This record gives sequence, structure tokens and C-alpha cells, in this order.
Amino acid sequence: LDTGAMYRAVTWVALQKGIGLGQVAPLVQLAESLSVLLVPAQGGDRLLVNEQDITDHLREPEVESGVSLVAKVPGVRTALVMQQRAIARSGPMVMAGRDIGTVVLPAAAVKVYLTAAVEVRARRRYQELQGHGEPEDYAQVLNETIRRDKIDSQRADSPLRPADDAVV
Repeated sequence: LDTGAMYRAVTWVALQKGIGLGQVAPLVQLAESLSVLLVPAQGGDRLLVNEQDITDHLREPEVESGVSLVAKVPGVRTALVMQQRAIARSGPMVMAGRDIGTVVLPAAAVKVYLTAAVEVRARRRYQELQGHGEPEDYAQVLNETIRRDKIDSQRADSPLRPADDAVV
């Protein structure tokens, strides 16, 4: 489970509903009301929100630029962490996210904190966008990746960091 997709889902739905990404109370209410389901599918899992498959919208530029703003809202994090823990109880799985070992599943038997240079991650994202025919500039993708890391590392609630007992 890529938990980041859940934050992207809230971001996408908020944008569709005209909820400003700085409007804390409406974002929390939205996160609390959404039913998020990961469905195994040929070619990769699909993310359903309130029974609507929104997988193909999760990497849209406006979602990409807004997801860290939504993810830093404590009430949004609380609502999604509850769902992530419920999903984890359904059976063995690998969870990927920026706070799995520190917040979502602090008692997990295995915690791996995998790092990659920001340039490598930006290049991978740039190539992904190019593969979808989206005309992005590498420097813009790199700057957005740096900006997101800064927001995620400095947020008060669940900052991006390895768990003390994680293998880095």
C-alpha cells in the first residue's frame, strides 16, 4: 500500500469539490468522509474513493503540487492513519509512506527507510511524466521534489524521518 496515494486522493477530491488546499476544517471533514479502497488489478493496484477509480488522476500536476499542503493537516493525517491501520490489519503487506515506521505502524516487525537522492527521484518522476506525454521541465520537477521534501520534513505532525529502529 502506497499511503501517499491516499493523501493524493484527498487532494484530488478536494480540488474537484473546489475546497481550497489551505481550508483546514473542510479538508479534515473530507478526509473523514472518504472511503478509500485499494483493489488488486492487472497491471497494478487501483485506488477507489467512494467506489470511483481515481488512480489515473493521482499524479496530475495540480495534485502533485498540492499534496504536501494537504498531508500536513493534522486532522487529515489522523483520518488517513486510521484507515491505513485498518488496511494493515487485513493481512500481511508492505506499506510505503513517509511515516509508516514512526506513526502508522510503530510496532511493525520490519521497518526499512529507503533513501534516494533528490535528483534520482526527480529524474524518475520526470521520465514518468514524459511517458504519459506530459510536457514537464526537469528543473521544475526537481524544484517541486525539493519543495515537497522540505514541507514533509518540517511539518509539526508526523515529519518525514526514519524510525529509530528502522534499517536505513
